[in-house]
Amino acid sequence: MFFNSIDFAIFLPIVFILYWFVTKGNLRLQNILLLVSSYFFYACWDWRFMFLLILSTLLDYYTGIKIHDAKNQRKKMFWLWLSIGVNLGFLGVFKYYNFFAASFADGLSLLGFKANFGTLQVILPVGISFYTFHGLSYVIDLYKNRIKPERNFIDYSLFVSFFPLLVAGPIERATHLLPQILKQREFDYSKAADGLRQILWGLFKKIVIADNCATFVNQIFGSYETQSGSILLLGAILFAYQIYCDFSGYSDIALGTARLFGIELLRNFAFPYFSRDIAEFWRRWHISLTTWFRDYLYIPLGGSRGGKWQAIRNTFIIFLVSGFWHGANWTFLAWGAFHAILFLPLLLLQKNRKNTNSVSEGRLLPNLKELMQMTSTFLLVVVGWIFFRAETLAEALDYITRLFEKSFFNIPKLDGANSLYLCLAFMIITEWVQRNKKHGLQIDTIKSKGIRWFIYFSIVVLILFYGGKSETFIYFQF
Repeated sequence: MFFNSIDFAIFLPIVFILYWFVTKGNLRLQNILLLVSSYFFYACWDWRFMFLLILSTLLDYYTGIKIHDAKNQRKKMFWLWLSIGVNLGFLGVFKYYNFFAASFADGLSLLGFKANFGTLQVILPVGISFYTFHGLSYVIDLYKNRIKPERNFIDYSLFVSFFPLLVAGPIERATHLLPQILKQREFDYSKAADGLRQILWGLFKKIVIADNCATFVNQIFGSYETQSGSILLLGAILFAYQIYCDFSGYSDIALGTARLFGIELLRNFAFPYFSRDIAEFWRRWHISLTTWFRDYLYIPLGGSRGGKWQAIRNTFIIFLVSGFWHGANWTFLAWGAFHAILFLPLLLLQKNRKNTNSVSEGRLLPNLKELMQMTSTFLLVVVGWIFFRAETLAEALDYITRLFEKSFFNIPKLDGANSLYLCLAFMIITEWVQRNKKHGLQIDTIKSKGIRWFIYFSIVVLILFYGGKSETFIYFQF
């Protein structure tokens, strides 16, 4: 069931009505309803993988209680590593086994040995990387005595599998989401209205921008050997907006949907393409994953406290792991390494926390320095996205090489893209104006109801008339 499908357009109002009008005031029934709805939502993808979601939930629920009740540190650590080992084992089998088997066989062949390891012909369970990390953060926080175990299995299960975030995040923390699940929730019209606005903006970014970009990106990357350098640059830029509008669009819909039920999820994007350096980009891009790796990997490894070489090591570790989290391919590792290289100078010069405020704060337009900083950062990110989008590392390197040929200076012509350019310009301008807000359509400060409804109607018209061919959300494969 996709967020941009008719099925979801029917599913969401039904759950909303049952939640606020049938189970209203009964927290237990509301949580049961949300859990059943979440399992139904997930089963619509492939009911056969329900066992894996429930097994992972049972594992972390049980080990969490065991960690808390353990009489000594040795037992606590045993239950912690049991949970971590089994969870990562699930990921290893379903997501990474074929990659490691093929890579090991290739390595042996380079040494003159022939090896043929069997591969698993299985579909990657949707959302496994996300709900696995939900559970891991829970048991680690328990081990660190940051939270108490949740002994109500219904409430804990809802924390893991709440349907807006189940298949592509944001990656929630028990410290943030569980208290909301356990607390009586009252309907708040202003929050629900803003949730609907955020859903509408997410649908616009996904259906109008991302899906239309996908058509041209697939065309350019599919025949990159015959394209001019300027077209290759345009293709990489369009992919940058495709993946941003696809994933942030999903996150907007997820956060807006959760708000309809009185629940606030972690913000996942903060207009990252307005960043002035790579460090700022990573504070604004996929925030829930970035902060997860910071808190549960980078800091435990020592962060930058142990000197220059430890800071370099830990930076590469966190970026490589982040790349590998996205998929079992050398291209993702190269993408992570590329960003680590870009990040290191800022870290070593202690400038990685320089740009923490909003760009052009208090001004409508950026100054020349800010414009140059944003442009250079964006172009570096675009080059990195080539590794992310390419099928192989060799293809990515070949694409980049061809990009910088003499034809780079030709004027790029892409037939049928004019309407996309206009919609893309509208999206960029809107988000620039709204860069200090939580999302692009947070316009509750506009006093005139007529103006607000004109904006909503205009966006609906754009979705209906300029929506591209429906594409699966990119991050569902992770």
